Amino acid sequence: MNSIDKINKLTRGDFISIFGNVFEKTNWVAKKTYVLKPFNNFEELHSKMLDIFENSTKEKHLKIINSHPDLVVEKALTPDSKREQSSAQLDQCSEQEFEEFKKLNEKYKKKNGFPFIITVKGKNIEEILNNFRQRITNNIDTEFNEAKNQVKKIASLRLNEITKSNLIIY
Repeated sequence: MNSIDKINKLTRGDFISIFGNVFEKTNWVAKKTYVLKPFNNFEELHSKMLDIFENSTKEKHLKIINSHPDLVVEKALTPDSKREQSSAQLDQCSEQEFEEFKKLNEKYKKKNGFPFIITVKGKNIEEILNNFRQRITNNIDTEFNEAKNQVKKIASLRLNEITKSNLIIY
């Protein structure tokens, strides 16, 4: 049985358990996706999840964006966020880098009303800090759109990881 068949046979609870954090701390996207089964292939599942996010209200976008942790300084991370931040070695910042992240997080959140979001996979600390320094100068509309794009990239990476992993075992 291939992965999409396994996904299509999942109970609602199992589906939400597996896909509920594709969008950070937001299982309602998985709940809405579940009722759209069966999926012909993984690409269809992926597309439908992203479409649900994209076609949501600004308020729901903000709620998802605000569910994301502050980079480096947040202690209560989901397993997904912890793994992602560790992969970029954000858990190994120097004291100077930590302090800069802390100040940038505070300034960015005060300016925009939501946390700075970036897809950290494949980036190092310096790349992330440089991106943060540049983006903090953007206006709120630019950053809101960029945050949505970053959320979609993170969700896509998480979906790919789920389907490539052994998280779906039956």
